[in-house]
Amino acid sequence: MIELIKGGSVTSAKGFIAGGTYAGLKRSGEDVLDLGLLYSEVLANVAATFTTNMVKSPSVVLSQRRVAKGKARAVVANSGCANACVGEQGLKDAEEFTALAAKHVGIQPEEVLICSTGLIGVELPMALIRHNIGNIHLSEHGGHKFARAIMTTDSHPKEMAISVDLSGRKVTLGGAAKGVGMIHPNMATMLCFIATDAPVGLEFLRKATKEAIETSFNQIDVDGDTSTNDTCIVMANGKAGGQPVEANPADAKAFQEALTYICISLAKELARDGEGAQRLLEVVVDGAKTVADARKAAREVCGSNLVKSMVHGRDPNWGRIMMALGKSGIDFDESKVDIFINDIHIVHDGVSIPYMKEAVISAMSVPDVQFRLSLHAGEASGTAWGCDLTEEYVTFNSAYAT
Repeated sequence: MIELIKGGSVTSAKGFIAGGTYAGLKRSGEDVLDLGLLYSEVLANVAATFTTNMVKSPSVVLSQRRVAKGKARAVVANSGCANACVGEQGLKDAEEFTALAAKHVGIQPEEVLICSTGLIGVELPMALIRHNIGNIHLSEHGGHKFARAIMTTDSHPKEMAISVDLSGRKVTLGGAAKGVGMIHPNMATMLCFIATDAPVGLEFLRKATKEAIETSFNQIDVDGDTSTNDTCIVMANGKAGGQPVEANPADAKAFQEALTYICISLAKELARDGEGAQRLLEVVVDGAKTVADARKAAREVCGSNLVKSMVHGRDPNWGRIMMALGKSGIDFDESKVDIFINDIHIVHDGVSIPYMKEAVISAMSVPDVQFRLSLHAGEASGTAWGCDLTEEYVTFNSAYAT
């Protein structure tokens, strides 16, 4: 059984400490942090996924190389600068950045991963980083500062922790994530860090991470854009003790469910906090021929700017939903589709049925709006999450760098 840990963070799991500080990479302000460090007291197994954008930050490139070895002790992260599109200097800076972090905690640079987020086309201000990285104080309660240090346009930190019993022992998973713009991941999310004290073998951890991401971060959309810096890192240090979770099928299943749960929870919070967003949109597609079809269709509907605008205006223009479903390219029969908006049945067998327009408008006025599309083509289902498209999104992004 999964239990939510009140006030939990990425350091709720045993053997993880973290911290954050302000180094001047972002504009100063109340409680603003821009440099964070997550550290495992012992070498941890690590699995990760990264952006599929052909333009990759050197921070991503360096972390990809090191994650391939399957082991890590720490992750250093900065906000305010993406370290992307800066030429060869970007990789040199990323290597120095990790070396500085390694020296701060007394480990080898190769044991440190790096994540950067912020404005593209600007070099990391290494003088500021050299001067301030030593100001990061690591502690068991430092996960909250770490979550704040990775924020860019987020309105608040996204963090949580859960526990689950495995063969009579309790293991913990804690997570922190950021990203509310340039959100249409093709691997994971913008930045996400999950730390667990469960003893997890490397191959199983890689498999479990991939599966959890496919149903969570790969199913969210804010604006249809895939970042140059998307990274999701899962570290397992085994401090909870006992045999590897994959040794017991029941434990393996429970751990997979817990990892997926925390990933979905964080993914929904990212979508809910989309730049300028006022409403969370959940799209459920059921009755599809395959899970892949269901997920693709749900994501296509969530990603449609016309659908997003419809949600913002509380306009029950269901033709936009059908349009987005059709352009997904999946195999279905239009004449068998049913559509529900917050459980109000508005389309049956592909055509409109009588409903009270005012009731649907009222149903779309709440913070969480759900569209359910029943295809009646099979038994598979999939879910995606997005948000409405508002005037504030356009205003904010028209002057992001100025």
